[in-house]
Amino acid sequence: MQEPVILTRRSGRVGIVQLNRPDNLNALNDALMDALGAALLEFDRDEGIGCLVLTGGSRAFAAGADVEAIQDMNFPEAVRTSFITRNWETILRVRKPVIGAVAGFALGGGCELAMMCDFVIAAENARFGQPEIKLGIIPGAGGTQRLPRAVSKAKAMEMVLTGRMMDAHEAERCGLVARVVPLERLEEEALASAALIAGMSLPSVIAAKEALNRAYETPLSEGLQYERKSFHALFATRDQKEGMAAFLAKRKPEFTHS
Repeated sequence: MQEPVILTRRSGRVGIVQLNRPDNLNALNDALMDALGAALLEFDRDEGIGCLVLTGGSRAFAAGADVEAIQDMNFPEAVRTSFITRNWETILRVRKPVIGAVAGFALGGGCELAMMCDFVIAAENARFGQPEIKLGIIPGAGGTQRLPRAVSKAKAMEMVLTGRMMDAHEAERCGLVARVVPLERLEEEALASAALIAGMSLPSVIAAKEALNRAYETPLSEGLQYERKSFHALFATRDQKEGMAAFLAKRKPEFTHS
């Protein structure tokens, strides 16, 4: 019986999704990306889940697209099948926060998938890169667009044009990852962050994620207007009343996510 390409489990209010093609360093193919999208959306619909963690293995988060599966693809086929856009960006439809827990190689599509997470916690052995130039192509799942926004145009230009890998500590200095932790503590740290977020009011968490994403998509004036409207709207929630009452009473809030 063939092993599933995606493994899922839950820890309290945290949904965990693991890429599971270890013999191929979690190379990303159609079957995996379809299964990944389905798993992410299922957790997003689950009212008992407040945050997600996306992870791979200790040797590789994902070493890129499955080159063997796409080497013979031609231009008409790529356009006709909506290669990349058809199933690679499902993660962007997830409204709950997604934390990337990255160990080992996150290259090409793997780096791009990590950048689609809301933030990344990296193990000390993590390596990030966009080596597509070595294959006669360029990044196709956001590498030329998200990477310069994360690490600066100069760093991104160097990485994309040379295929150089960036280690975890350089990635942290550049802002590509939020934190670097020892490999043996990666899951523990990612789950702790996810559990902390999942314990917050879900309406405010979703609003915060959406507002922060607007900062990359709109001019400052429009982003501020969006933030203000979301801020005002949260005063209509039960969790706002509970949160402020708990603060004044010096007790822990009991959010109902409503």
